Amino acid sequence: MAENDENDELGGLDVGNAADRKILRSVLLINLGQSAAGIGLGIWAASTALMGAGLDNLADASVYAVSLYAVGRAAMVKVRAARLSGFLLIGLAVLLLVEVMRRFAGGEEPVGTAMMAMAAANAALNLVCLRLLRRHRGEDVNFKASAIFTSNDSIVNATIVLSGALVMWLGSNVPDLVLGVVVAAIAANGGREILREASKSAQHEASTGAR
Repeated sequence: MAENDENDELGGLDVGNAADRKILRSVLLINLGQSAAGIGLGIWAASTALMGAGLDNLADASVYAVSLYAVGRAAMVKVRAARLSGFLLIGLAVLLLVEVMRRFAGGEEPVGTAMMAMAAANAALNLVCLRLLRRHRGEDVNFKASAIFTSNDSIVNATIVLSGALVMWLGSNVPDLVLGVVVAAIAANGGREILREASKSAQHEASTGAR
C-alpha cells in the first residue's frame, strides 16, 4: 500500500514537472521574440528605452532557460539557478546604464511612434506570460524570479509609452535617455529581489536540513 502511495506521489510530481516545463518553454519563446524585436527596433529607432526593454527580455529568456533546467532538480540547484538569474539581470542593468551615458554625450532623437507601438505589443505579450506563470502552484524560487521579471517588464512598457509621447511632444531624446536610466534601475532592483528570494530559500533549506 505504501509503495502504491509512493508511486502515485512520484507520478504526480512528474506530471507537475511536465506542466512547469511547458509553461517555461512558452514564456521563454515569447521573450526571445520580444528581445529580438525590441533590440532590432531600438537600434533602428535610436531608442535606448527599447534596447533596454529588449535586453530585459533577453535576461528574462535567460531566467526562463535556467528555470527550465532547474525544474525537478534539488532545491539547492534551483537556488543557484535563481542566483545566476539575479546576477545576470544586474549585469545587464549596468550595460544599459553605460549605453545611456554614451548617448547622453550625443545622439539623435528616437522615433516616438515606434517606441509606443513596440511597448504596447510587449505589454500585451507580458499579460500572456503572467497568465501562464500563474498556472504554477507552489513556492519554487525560479517561478518567483520569473514573475518578478515579467512584472518589471509591465512597468517598463508603461513608461516607454509615456516616454514615446514625451519624445514626440518635446522633440528631444532626453525622455528616452531618462527612461533608460529608470529601466536600468528597475532591472537592478529586480535582480536584487531575486537574490533576496534565493537567499531566503537557501536559509529555509539549511534550517530544514539541520533538523
